[in-house]
Amino acid sequence: MNRDDLAEQIPHAALAFRGYNVTNLGRSRELLLHGLYGPIVAKHLRDLSPVTSEMLNREVDLVRFVREGKERSLETYGETLSLIVAMEMAQLELLKTHFDIDYSGAKLSFGYSLGEITALVAGRIMEAAEAIKIPLMLCEDCVALARDVTLGILFTRSGELPQDEIRRLCLRINGEGKGVIGISSYLSPNSILVMGQLDTLDRFKQLAVEQLSVKVSLRKNNDAWPPLHTPIVWDKHIPNRAAWRMHTLAIRLVEPKPTVLSLVTGRLSYTELSARSLIHQWVDHPQRLWEAVCEVLARDVKTIIHIGPEPNLILATFKRLSENISAQTEKSLSMRALSAAARRPWLQGVLPERASLMRAPFVQHVILEDWLLENAPV
Repeated sequence: MNRDDLAEQIPHAALAFRGYNVTNLGRSRELLLHGLYGPIVAKHLRDLSPVTSEMLNREVDLVRFVREGKERSLETYGETLSLIVAMEMAQLELLKTHFDIDYSGAKLSFGYSLGEITALVAGRIMEAAEAIKIPLMLCEDCVALARDVTLGILFTRSGELPQDEIRRLCLRINGEGKGVIGISSYLSPNSILVMGQLDTLDRFKQLAVEQLSVKVSLRKNNDAWPPLHTPIVWDKHIPNRAAWRMHTLAIRLVEPKPTVLSLVTGRLSYTELSARSLIHQWVDHPQRLWEAVCEVLARDVKTIIHIGPEPNLILATFKRLSENISAQTEKSLSMRALSAAARRPWLQGVLPERASLMRAPFVQHVILEDWLLENAPV
C-alpha cells in the first residue's frame, strides 16, 4: 500500500494501539537511527523521559533505552510503558510530517490495555506526558503483585466458554482467602486470559473439570505479568488510589477525535464527560477484546493501522479470525453466500450482528512501523 492508497483509506480505517508485552522494542531502534525519522522519534522519547523519571524516582533516558536495543525485564516495566506510548505517538507524527496523512480523520481508534491510554492521547483529550502518569502511578505496586501471579489462557474446543460459570468459580476460589483469581481478557468466545495468585490457577483447573459444562484446557504462561484488569489489583487498593489521583489529571472535556472504542465496555463509550470513570474501570475491569473486534467489523472498517512497536495481540486476533472464517467458507456454500452478503452495505443493516464477522478476511492490515520504513522518502 503506497502513500496515496493509505491516505485514501483513512476515513475507512481504525487505529489499533498495542499494549505491554514481553517484547516491546520492535523496530524502534531503526526508526530512532533513521536519518529522516530520528529527530521526531528522539523528541517524543525525550518528552516522556522527565515525567517517567519523576514518577519512578530514578533517572530515565528513553533515547538511550531505545538506542541500546535490548529487551528488558519486568524491573523496567515503567520505562517500557513510557517507551511504548512515545513510539506510538512518534509513528503518528511521522505519518503526518513526512506523508501529510492526518490520522484524526480515521473512523475510530482502540487499544489493548495500555493502548487505550495512547488512543486517548491520539484523540487529543490528554497530552502524552499527562496520560502516562496513569499507568506509571500504578506500576510499582503492579510489579510487586506480579511476583506471585501466573497468567493462563483458558480455552475450549466445544463451542463457547460459559462465562458466568467461570466467574462463579473465580468468586468461589477468592472466597477461600488463599489468593485471588480473575478474568483479564475476553479474547474470543472460546478463549479468555485468567490471572491468579499463588496456586489459584491449579485450583481453578481442578474445579473446572468437575463443574464447568464444557471441557476446557488451561495453559500457563511462564512470563511475569502485572495483574492489571483483574481484581488482584484490589490487594493494594490500586483502583481507588488511581481514581483519587485522576481528579487532578489534565483531561479535556471533549470527545476524542478519532472516537475511541473502549475495551472496558467493548463500545464507543468515551464522551466529553466519561473519560475519568472509564479509566478508573480500566484498572480492574477485564479487557473485552472480542466485543471490540465485533464492533470494528460491524462499523465497516476496511483497514486497520497497527501502531506501536511490533504489534501483537490485536493483529493476531484478527488474523486468527480471518483464517478460521476462510477455512469455513471454503467448506460451505451457505457460508460463502453470507460472506458475500456481509460485504454489501445495503444488507449489513438487516443481517444479524455477528454476520459482520464474515468481513474479517477482507480487512486490510497495515503495520505502521514497517510501512514507515518501507516507504521512507528518499
